[in-house]
Amino acid sequence: MKKSVYVLLGLIIVSLSCAQATDITNLVPGEPAGFIKGLIHGFIAPFAFVVGLFKNDIAIYAINNTGGWYDFGYLLGLSTIFGGGCGGAKRKKMS
Repeated sequence: MKKSVYVLLGLIIVSLSCAQATDITNLVPGEPAGFIKGLIHGFIAPFAFVVGLFKNDIAIYAINNTGGWYDFGYLLGLSTIFGGGCGGAKRKKMS
């Protein structure tokens, strides 16, 4: 690739890294969602997605969360619904 493409890519990355994050702790009332709520939200995410297509007040991810532990619970719940990483291990070998 040409040098100008790398320069353009570098400028885009640098400009995006300056984006401001909004503090939502005062916007969303209540206790932040933790690991257990993340796990539950992961379980119901496929259903919440379908319902969210028709209703604007349904979301599949809690905005007010504790961070890494919520994300871990969410991914664990979501992967459990879709068979996890062991889905291919159940297949029988052809003899």
